[in-house]
Amino acid sequence: MPTLRELLADGRVHVADGAMGTMLYTRGVFVNVCFDELSVKQPDLVRDIHREYVKAGAEILETNTFGANPRKLASYGLSSDTERINQAAAELARKASEGHTSVVGAIGPLGVRIEPFGETSVAEARAAFARQARGLVDGGVDGFVLETFSDVDEIRAAVEGVRLISDLPIIAQMTIGTDGKTHYGTDPATFGPLLEAMGVDVIGVNCSVGPHGVLEAIEQLARVTRLPLSAQPNAGLPREVGDRKIYMASPEYMAEYARRMVEAGARFIGGCCGTTPDHIKAIVGFVQSVSPRHVTLIAPSNPATKGAEPIPLGERSRLGAKLVAREFITTVEIVPPKGVDPKPMFDQVRLLKAAGVDAVNVPDGPRAQSRMGALLSALMIEREVGLETVVHYACRDRNLLGMLSDLLGAAASGLHNLLLVTGDPPKMGPYPDATAVFDIDAIGLTNLVARLNHGLDPGHNPIGAPTRFVIGVGVNPAATDPERELRRFAWKVEAGAEFAVTQPVFDLAQLERFLRQVESFKIPIIGGIWPLVSLRNAEFLANEVPGITVPSEILDRMRRASEQGKEEGLLEGVRIAQEMLAAVRDRMQGAQVSAPLGRVPVALDVLRLHNLETR
Repeated sequence: MPTLRELLADGRVHVADGAMGTMLYTRGVFVNVCFDELSVKQPDLVRDIHREYVKAGAEILETNTFGANPRKLASYGLSSDTERINQAAAELARKASEGHTSVVGAIGPLGVRIEPFGETSVAEARAAFARQARGLVDGGVDGFVLETFSDVDEIRAAVEGVRLISDLPIIAQMTIGTDGKTHYGTDPATFGPLLEAMGVDVIGVNCSVGPHGVLEAIEQLARVTRLPLSAQPNAGLPREVGDRKIYMASPEYMAEYARRMVEAGARFIGGCCGTTPDHIKAIVGFVQSVSPRHVTLIAPSNPATKGAEPIPLGERSRLGAKLVAREFITTVEIVPPKGVDPKPMFDQVRLLKAAGVDAVNVPDGPRAQSRMGALLSALMIEREVGLETVVHYACRDRNLLGMLSDLLGAAASGLHNLLLVTGDPPKMGPYPDATAVFDIDAIGLTNLVARLNHGLDPGHNPIGAPTRFVIGVGVNPAATDPERELRRFAWKVEAGAEFAVTQPVFDLAQLERFLRQVESFKIPIIGGIWPLVSLRNAEFLANEVPGITVPSEILDRMRRASEQGKEEGLLEGVRIAQEMLAAVRDRMQGAQVSAPLGRVPVALDVLRLHNLETR
């Protein structure tokens, strides 16, 4: 029986098998079934498919374990069976081979985003892949194929997880779209050298858009690496026929392109979605007489690097300069209009500019309210009024691609100060049935913006000149789970946050505890100040706004003042806010004062105390 290491050493072309999922589906297995568990529950069915590929001439069999990682198995309640399912699948493929083929353990993505753009840590991902690799090794595989990855960071975690268990050869395959790049925008000329640096044995492309697109990817890879190349395309793009997806590429078409891929430099050829034993039989017939051409390594035109050095913080904006100088910063938050007329917003901002406020904060759909977009509102403010803005940018409404487009446009338009937030869920607003995206959260978004400041997009591709964003994040001293909040804040700082703004603060003791806890983070913190306008306003914040704590003594003060009339209630709210401002002035680097219900004069009344004491 040839091992994968022996196939690597002989310098010849070798053919892998085709799709497992496609074959299981044609045998009547529903898509809502855990295909990976079938190696345990219906071993005869899986064994027969393996044998068909052996009969077709495949020299490499992949185990039926593409989704057999603990994250994906958890959706079927099978996470604890990870090792058992992988071991059973490897033993099954080994028996089906009957000594005629190499058997490699198939490992696919976790199905969740990992850091820096997701909440799953690299360590967690690495451990999940290691569990899968352990089961496969115990089942007798002689190598691994990591396939259909879009994220270079995730496939790196997979390689590291496998290497914790075994030094068997690894085939590492990415998947690309119709644009020739991964979903993260990484092209083969970029991910090829990155994969080679990970110490894998074969680099390739699988799944993707069909033979034509994979051929072009192989041609690019052949110019940037000396490692053996692999190609396992889908049988073309699927077409909807009734309620089924049909892959239209014929065995002959796939075989012809397999020959071209070998001529372009591929040594390992097979198939992915839609391919059958008939496709593999045809491929075997076409590539037997073909040898991979000699590959001459050419330095990639876009070598993957850590990117450019960011523009110094003090040179990115006036706010950035004040952060560097450790000067106290005053900003006021006003919400964009609900309609299309920006004039009232401009009038408010002119008052702030005249009062000497450093910047205006423009929130992005707070409490899931539909308002004029924050980016466009900020751009109009800066151009019409000339006051610098801090744009709140939320993850709720946009996927990663949309965020990237927005941010590049914002940078080109001259917007520089960002406050990155995850965003309130739609159920909080007037359209509770609206769909939220939450493709990434505020931590992932911070990583994205920090990468843009290094001149790189999410796929490690250069974007030209680096962006000049000043990166702010939110933090909540009154979080219901303070340990989780501190962990997330630490990750935001690690990701590249350069300042933070707190939720509105009413409890000074709570704030003091928080400030002591984050002293080691060495990041400027701006305190959120909310002037209460009435007892009703105070009760609303205390009981209906998540993440805000209003102590009972503050409620009592507002109750006593409001009993004397609305004006006295408002004056008491301003006095409380001024006390908060006085308390944070020596401990924090600024104050973000809200203009409650759009009442800018109230916010300016709060700041008047600061202005008088700094003259």
